Amino acid sequence: MSDSPSPLADPHTVFAPDPGPGPRDLVVLGSTGSIGTQAIDLVLRNPDRFRVTALSAAGGRVGLLAEQARTLRVAAVAVAREDSVPALREALAAEYGGESLPEILAGPTAAAELAASDCHTVLNGITGSIGLAPTLAALKAGRTLALANKESLIVGGPLVKELARPGQIIPVDSEHAALFQALAAGTRADVRKLVVTASGGPFRGRTRAELAAVTPADALAHPTWAMGPVITVNSATLVNKGLEVIEAHLLYDIPFDRIEVVVHPQSYVHSMVEFTDGSTLAQATPPDMRGPIAIGVGWPERIPDAAPAFDWTKASTWEFFPLDTEAFPAVGLARHVGELGGTAPAVFNAANEECVDAFLAGKLPFNGIMDTVTDVVTEHGVPARGTRLTVDDVLQAETRARARARELAAKAMAEARA
Repeated sequence: MSDSPSPLADPHTVFAPDPGPGPRDLVVLGSTGSIGTQAIDLVLRNPDRFRVTALSAAGGRVGLLAEQARTLRVAAVAVAREDSVPALREALAAEYGGESLPEILAGPTAAAELAASDCHTVLNGITGSIGLAPTLAALKAGRTLALANKESLIVGGPLVKELARPGQIIPVDSEHAALFQALAAGTRADVRKLVVTASGGPFRGRTRAELAAVTPADALAHPTWAMGPVITVNSATLVNKGLEVIEAHLLYDIPFDRIEVVVHPQSYVHSMVEFTDGSTLAQATPPDMRGPIAIGVGWPERIPDAAPAFDWTKASTWEFFPLDTEAFPAVGLARHVGELGGTAPAVFNAANEECVDAFLAGKLPFNGIMDTVTDVVTEHGVPARGTRLTVDDVLQAETRARARARELAAKAMAEARA
């Protein structure tokens, strides 16, 4: 491995220094979700450092979006759902009184338009592969990208790598923010292994047989993190950890056989880097996403009191366990599709999203999620080598994978009821 900087995430390289005195301008995508609301909390506590110029959301929580827009005095808001615009206008009018309203953008390209708008940093906190277009738009426009939307990197890896310049992407996932910080201690040539930690989710220690009858309520009861339903179920299946392995490979240009997953129930150590001299650097904080968000939007500066610190006067126990690959095959399958490349990761991610929806709706058993995803990936086969990946390739592969996942999930449920 060379000592040249990673083309995606490199803690030693600052892509876009602040232009001068005054707060850093941010665009927050997915502002009404978990990442977005915590980012806004951080901004409101640090008005001298940050100013939000635009917000985007799906459109399901227009009241909260309007409140955020008024509080932050943004120039523009965007919603993906065009049918939510009347309700958004009404909510904004109620918030603003007689004042002029911000510009409203709507539709599937609205978030990407904001991602390309004039700002220093775009925080992409959108959930799902719909975050790909805004990711590409931010990179094309030359913005620093604080990336919480791992799916856009997973499904569009080659497209993102083609556009991103050294230091342009700052990861916001707790695990990748941890690796990012630990990697600052040495050169890429010094790195032997990346160790990605997993809480183990709510089902740590259970066998595959014991997982057969778990319910959506069981899966949504995460022991350490408060997240949206899709990410929480992905944590229960460990699909989330599989996606993070692919993401680590793409961000840091480390081969898959040098990326390890270890179960750490307390979620204090967010990930580790093992160096060639035998030393391991771990990044640790109490579980709180405001820390990684602060790294994403503030790097290379650290934001004082962004998140709670440990109380070292109190005793605590930190445990680490090997991953049970039989009960939780998602990480192994993710490595496989990551090595295949092409549209295989997009197929994996799209099929999983459909299966999670089916599971939450009571239309697929828990073990059926990974069984169905595995079948869809197997049917997809080995991608053709030597062809340049396009956005259309990704979208078409996702569409086929979603349709096939729905078919197989319905078939599995029918057989289970027979």
